[in-house]
Amino acid sequence: MNRLAAILPAANVLVNVEATSKKRVFEHAGLLFENQHAIARATVSDNLFARERLGSTGLGHGVAIPHGRIKGLKNPLAAVLRVQHAIPFDAPDDEPVSLLIFLLVPEAATQRHLEILSEIAEMLSDRELRERLKAEPDAAALHKLIQNWEPLKSVA
Repeated sequence: MNRLAAILPAANVLVNVEATSKKRVFEHAGLLFENQHAIARATVSDNLFARERLGSTGLGHGVAIPHGRIKGLKNPLAAVLRVQHAIPFDAPDDEPVSLLIFLLVPEAATQRHLEILSEIAEMLSDRELRERLKAEPDAAALHKLIQNWEPLKSVA
């Protein structure tokens, strides 16, 4: 199992989210983490915005990996939201974003946090998979696509 699938419950995958801005989609993610994991929505959105102020988490090709450190969180958590209409995100290619993979990590997380981010970036660099993730209409099928993905095995 890849690192993202290990921290992504099926209930944390949403498609056709109605959000017209970065602020709205961050609020939606905050609500999801609050409802599913009892993490205060303001804590989530504040942390995501704090990280975003350091530089956009938009990768290009219509995808972003907003992430934040959450005080008191014991283990990393992820959510995948796909918005109905792509939103401006200050991505390097200026493409609006429709697929967002949210990552919350414990405040002191370092190496594991970077490994998860790296693996998500690797997954999203697969053009065919990325396009399928952006088009799949069913949340359960989208979750399965992520679960079934295997990272390249490093030879190090």
